[in-house]
Amino acid sequence: MNKLLGIMAAIDRMLAFVIKPVVVFISLAVATMLAYGIFSRAVLNVPVFGLEELVLLGAMWLYMLGAVLASRERSHLSADFIQVICKNQTVIRVMHMVATIISLFMAIMFATWSYDLLAWGISKGQSSTVLKLPWYLSQSSLFFASVLFIFYLFRDFIGDLRDFCSPEQVTAEPEKQS
Repeated sequence: MNKLLGIMAAIDRMLAFVIKPVVVFISLAVATMLAYGIFSRAVLNVPVFGLEELVLLGAMWLYMLGAVLASRERSHLSADFIQVICKNQTVIRVMHMVATIISLFMAIMFATWSYDLLAWGISKGQSSTVLKLPWYLSQSSLFFASVLFIFYLFRDFIGDLRDFCSPEQVTAEPEKQS
């Protein structure tokens, strides 16, 4: 189990090495495009056609990659009220594992749906109005993110299972990854 987690940690480091700079770049690009679009319309009174399409494409990827990073660090929204109402570590670990299993199931459903959407987008060949960007460019962000959600949730499940089988190694706060 530890060997599998080690391999997953290596893959995780490689993914983070790629995703973090991409998120920074997309964030700067979207902010710059929005500022330019506002300046162009408000000050120059000249609309920039197609800019909204690029912003939408960047925003889709930004949202999905941000969600992937939150999933990676286990910093996404969660309702961990069990830790507040119960002090039994076994119950807390079981409920944590149940939550991870439910999330994994939902991520698999999301991946199935997003794959169908991506396949439909590719088969239809639809594109944006002004720049004629294929819709599957933004739809692919959903599928990409859902695959990474499954990866991270599987990693979390393996870690939860390891922690459940060897409770003496468990700390009160889950480890955050950098």
